[in-house]
Amino acid sequence: MSAKNAPSLKSIDELTPREARAEHEALGREIAEHDRRYYEEDAPTISDAEYDALRKRYEALEGLFPELKTPESLTQKVGAKVSEKFAKIRHRVPMLSLANGFADEEVEEFVERIRRFLQWKANAPLVFTAEPKIDGLSLSIRYEKGKLVTAATRGDGTEGEDVTANARTVDDIPHVLKGSNIPDVFEVRGEVYLSHKDFAAINERQEAAGRPLFANPRNAAAGSLRQLDPKITASRPLCFFAYAWGEVSEMPANTQHGMMDALKHFGFKVNPLTRRCSSVAEMLEHYHAIETDRANLGYDIDGVVYKVDDLNLQQRLGFVSRSPRWALAHKFPAQKAVTVLEGIEINVGRTGSLNPIARLRPVTVGGVVVSNATLHNEDYIKGIGGNGEKIRNGVDIRIGDTVIINRAGDVIPKVLDVVLEKRPADAKPYEFPTHCPACGSHAVREVNPRTGKEDAVRRCTGGLICPAQARERLKHFVSRNAFDIEGMGEQRIDEFYEEGLVRRPQDIFTLAERNARGLKRLENREGWGETSVRNLFAAIEARRSIALNRFIFALGIPHIGETSARLLARHFHTFEALRETAKAASDPASEAHADLTFIGGIGPVVAEAIIEFFKEEHNEEMLDALLAQVNVEPMEASATANSPVAGKTVVFTGSLEQMTREEAKAMAERLGAKVAGSVSKKTDIVVAGPGAGSKLAKAAELGVQVMDEDGWFALVGRNGS
Repeated sequence: MSAKNAPSLKSIDELTPREARAEHEALGREIAEHDRRYYEEDAPTISDAEYDALRKRYEALEGLFPELKTPESLTQKVGAKVSEKFAKIRHRVPMLSLANGFADEEVEEFVERIRRFLQWKANAPLVFTAEPKIDGLSLSIRYEKGKLVTAATRGDGTEGEDVTANARTVDDIPHVLKGSNIPDVFEVRGEVYLSHKDFAAINERQEAAGRPLFANPRNAAAGSLRQLDPKITASRPLCFFAYAWGEVSEMPANTQHGMMDALKHFGFKVNPLTRRCSSVAEMLEHYHAIETDRANLGYDIDGVVYKVDDLNLQQRLGFVSRSPRWALAHKFPAQKAVTVLEGIEINVGRTGSLNPIARLRPVTVGGVVVSNATLHNEDYIKGIGGNGEKIRNGVDIRIGDTVIINRAGDVIPKVLDVVLEKRPADAKPYEFPTHCPACGSHAVREVNPRTGKEDAVRRCTGGLICPAQARERLKHFVSRNAFDIEGMGEQRIDEFYEEGLVRRPQDIFTLAERNARGLKRLENREGWGETSVRNLFAAIEARRSIALNRFIFALGIPHIGETSARLLARHFHTFEALRETAKAASDPASEAHADLTFIGGIGPVVAEAIIEFFKEEHNEEMLDALLAQVNVEPMEASATANSPVAGKTVVFTGSLEQMTREEAKAMAERLGAKVAGSVSKKTDIVVAGPGAGSKLAKAAELGVQVMDEDGWFALVGRNGS
């Protein structure tokens, strides 16, 4: 099948909500594992292009299905947790990631989105900078009075690893800034990397010393900077390009390009291929020119980054999820490969979904060995798309087929097509199981009550009696962005579940007590010892107090990912308040139901999932037992607590004239306010434009403060800062 037709294999707008949710969950698990390998181990198992395409599909799913917030949702996550090997440094300004684009059309849409957000006409001047995206390790370097004081890796975006001593050994990083008009505080951000020539020399030395070779320059650069011994870092010729900043006491310029000139003036190297572009055509021309000359640069890049040049516009545009609205990474494409499908295995997910996995004859794609790929669902294997139409000309996928895998488009990795002329004569159509392979319960495809159509995902009906679902829920509970219990990985959960030691979340926190009075103690078992048991119990004890958003996320409520967990925590402040509202919201006519449904970013589907969770008696019993063991910390006050609208609930209604509704919401949330969709007794402010109707009347009835846009700007300031 041609590349032109490939996207129609699984067009997102053809997906049913349940189909999209199943795919979203599978992608989330894979992305989280790749994040761990990339950020914590500096040893990725897929290429950057493959990872970026995986992220692209994942984020596109959430874009079309905004209510899609599964517990594996990673759209708010940046990087990974900080290694315990290093001291920690908290970033004064978070180090966020960038949204990605792959096709030229996505760059056009990126520019159009900005114009729509700003309400600018197509002919209004809009300038961007375009620069190569260096494939290295992000670093933030803090200067005070012109002197280097600290350097930290990105870490999880909020907190990074203290690599100050190592950064001082990098020749491209000045210890003292040069020139004049240096801000008292200046956090310079950029990328640490290795040239191809230096990478080859390092691997020659590694080989001569009998040590493992580095897989690529990025891994070598990351491993070199994250050394406990600065002498090792100093022995490796690391380079640094500066391209951004964090906290700055006084900005040296008011444009992105001007800031690059300032960085160069202060003594940093900035990429000489950075250009100012005043049209999409110029942006794409520069992108393709760099792509053509990519092999001759002498260092690795994986795309081109576009940024709105005007810093005032950057501030207006703000951020969405984990990335700024004003920037886009236009990534280079990856590759396809041909291999043989040797088997199909079924993985049972946390929600009971039966997820088919292709076991492939190992093949190298983009320098990475691939042996597994997703097959999406039963219909995809049969050659049927999300709308019931045939895909791949109706060709099904069979064990023994020669298949084409694609690691840089929709889902990564995925079986894209079948080479039909190479199909074995005895290959038989795959029969998707109708019983759960984990517990034997019936596996069914439910009918969506809204559309009347059959769900594409087959699910186990066993519920809590299904060990696969129970184990997956426990694994989620202890995962990094939930309770993050060191030593309670997937293998340990499987072991404890099998032996009956941990079957429910609360069992984790009674394990030490039960072990002390048990006959077969952990420390006496094979593979255990007093130290390992002591470390495990210490890790569990360290998690008896947990942040509210992490606790909500850990519960594994359908559609509740990290983003929605934060939104709920910010809105309710305490778990008790959330629980009470959710239970009262079972009455659709109640104020609690309206409150829950109209929380900005939540919506009716997610709200219904919360209500259903708290309606289940066994969930309430689990919560009572769990809360007897752990302390859920209230949501801390926002960093914008001194904002005049911090903690207040704001409703925008009518036609806003000075800003778009999206911009208004972003501004309010940036200031620590909660944005709701309806007016209630809990509403603090209603900002009303022309044409405001029932919401304005409701505000008057309840005595809620009402103001127009001018009043809003007078309250918060023109830039919302």
